Amino acid sequence: MKLQIALDTLTIEECIMLLDEVKDYVDIIEVGTPFLLEEGNKPVKIFKERYPQLEVLADTKIMDAGEYEAEGAFKAGADIVTVLGVTNDATIEGALKAAKKYNGKVMMDMICVADMAKRTQQMDAMGVDYICCHTAFDIQETGKNPLDELVVINQNITNAKSAVAGGVKLETIDEIVAEGAGVIVVGGAISNAKDRIAMAKAIKEHMK
Repeated sequence: MKLQIALDTLTIEECIMLLDEVKDYVDIIEVGTPFLLEEGNKPVKIFKERYPQLEVLADTKIMDAGEYEAEGAFKAGADIVTVLGVTNDATIEGALKAAKKYNGKVMMDMICVADMAKRTQQMDAMGVDYICCHTAFDIQETGKNPLDELVVINQNITNAKSAVAGGVKLETIDEIVAEGAGVIVVGGAISNAKDRIAMAKAIKEHMK
């Protein structure tokens, strides 16, 4: 079980300060979608060079041109790229082709997928590495819990690992750990904490 820290709205310099503090407690650095839109693949390259012991995920949310877009992130140093589960199979296959070329991994983001069980089975059969249930930022205030979708994903995977993202915090980590997930994504709960080291350490300890 890996802890992924999501970096979305901080500057590169602010991210480095944060990562220097919590690098011993996280496994994957996520360069979030807003960050990629602002800076391109520059932070991917910087973080991979500065923290070679950690995996770097580019939250590309690929919807088209799967091979081309994935290859750009892998070239910059990404270990993992994300592809939207609602996209065409051909796009997923393109991203998987690029991943194979660069020894990378593909994480499917299941945001807005209507039939979670069916799509999970399809993508598991295609050979993706991770399938992630994702409570969208814009609906987190409704109290929606990603746990129900995580259960469905876990019931329908054979080869892939599950992941969970969206509003995960210390108060909800235990039930997610109990259900099981290959990757747990945490953003603001760590980056906005008064003591970021203590929070990252506490979340990691709950994951054990």
